[in-house]
Amino acid sequence: MTVADTIASSFLRVRGLGKSFGAFQALKDVDLDVARGEFVCFLGPSGCGKTTLLRAIAGLDPQDQGTIHIGGRDVSKAPPSERDFGIVFQSYALFPNLTVAKNVGYGLVNRARPRREIDARVAELLALVGLPEQGTKFPGQLSGGQQQRVALARALATSPGLLLLDEPLSALDAKVRVRLRDEMRALQQRLGVTTIMVTHDQEEALAMADRIVVMNHGVIEQVGTPEEIYRRPETAFVADFVGHMTFLDAVVTGPRSVKVGALDFIVAEDAGAEVGTPVKLALRPEAVQTRGVAADAPNRFDARVGDLAFLGAFCRAQLAPIEPGAPIIAADISANAMRDLGVATGDVRSVAFPPEALRVFAAAAS
Repeated sequence: MTVADTIASSFLRVRGLGKSFGAFQALKDVDLDVARGEFVCFLGPSGCGKTTLLRAIAGLDPQDQGTIHIGGRDVSKAPPSERDFGIVFQSYALFPNLTVAKNVGYGLVNRARPRREIDARVAELLALVGLPEQGTKFPGQLSGGQQQRVALARALATSPGLLLLDEPLSALDAKVRVRLRDEMRALQQRLGVTTIMVTHDQEEALAMADRIVVMNHGVIEQVGTPEEIYRRPETAFVADFVGHMTFLDAVVTGPRSVKVGALDFIVAEDAGAEVGTPVKLALRPEAVQTRGVAADAPNRFDARVGDLAFLGAFCRAQLAPIEPGAPIIAADISANAMRDLGVATGDVRSVAFPPEALRVFAAAAS
């Protein structure tokens, strides 16, 4: 495949992107491809470079090095007005002195579209975002959720090829966020617009994205589907940042076996290190098998139930293996299992670590 073919196959193509602010390097040689119609989330902690990458794509903070292609066109040095995108900022950035209808139609007015076309497009978009009767109001008369919808409608007004969302839900309360994230995802799928959203909320990214780009210190740690990111993290950072992960000090005892204290465990994938090498064994609390553990189940051991933290749909139990020297392990036990098994502090129970749920990372990586 030629370079031209590769560029054409991705709606957004980023290569070797670098950006510095003085001595601070915000982006370091970033490569990324986004397919047409895809919903991609940039996820990471504050200061990881996700917003800088979004703004570089938009041309709002041009990169120091590297190239950006949108729709097969090199826009690396193009101004924002020539990059064919709509954007929704964290603060929405609505014009307080303009009505909702005029806010939505602002981009069309700047493009000198006929009044009849503008009015029709505004009415269409307000209906699309569920605000057909709000056109004559001003932003200050709307709730936060309604303002977010107006900002989204304004970003879509010019039918951009790329929609950029910079933490658009962060200013809303929890229940409104959940409702609007579902609405935004459904709208994106209906329109088929290529979308990139910046968020630090892992649940938001897991629920909305086709693929997630996990960033840390200006580099991309992993790109994958929500399931890949959650179930098969490639680095200790991704494993720790997305969801809750228990890390245990271990030593490699074979190609697919490790020892944690006095406990021997089989892992599904090659540990990737020589025998005797210190590593970190990682496991999600919900992956610990606590019900129906067969006597010959792999990685089975007995543990005493310690503290139980009630978290609604499940309890997080601290398990202390009976074997001496073994560390405390967190396990999530569903409300049904708690009831059916009568789990209580002080109980000794058989539990198991499914080999396919175990991940091994270099000891220094976590």
